[in-house]
Amino acid sequence: MFQTNPNRQGNIEFVYIEELVPEDHLLRKIDETIDFSFIAEKTRPLYSPDNGRPCLDPVMLFKMLFIGYLYGIRSERRLVEEIQVNVAYRWFVGLSLTDPVPHSSTFSQNRRRRFVGTLIYQWQYKYDEQKDVYTCPANHELTYRTTNRQGYREYKSNPSVC
Repeated sequence: MFQTNPNRQGNIEFVYIEELVPEDHLLRKIDETIDFSFIAEKTRPLYSPDNGRPCLDPVMLFKMLFIGYLYGIRSERRLVEEIQVNVAYRWFVGLSLTDPVPHSSTFSQNRRRRFVGTLIYQWQYKYDEQKDVYTCPANHELTYRTTNRQGYREYKSNPSVC
């Protein structure tokens, strides 16, 4: 007998996100093996303890970038989209199914404001004093040129190659 399934997309369901991630999933194994709490300690001095808005968990942001590197997701916008729809990614970074995923600009704002002059991202890029360029993890040189304004460098490299 022919039958169609009723539309159940609007149903309210109670879900245990832990059960949705397979036991043998790579991210589950990584989470069991690596203690990411060191990131909170390394970044704590970069945040005000009693002033300003509450921050996003730096461990969560690091884990999001870790997923991007692990699965070859180069774009931070694409990374946010993938975390939005992938239950295993959400579980790994500590988001429930209804928690909003941080905006992709969060990464660039942290790089530009909070982590500038720190070693947080510096380990990813190597500086060559002779050539006066940075080399990204993909071994591409990121060059720049100086503009009219004193002491301001406008980067003219293609960051998507990294």
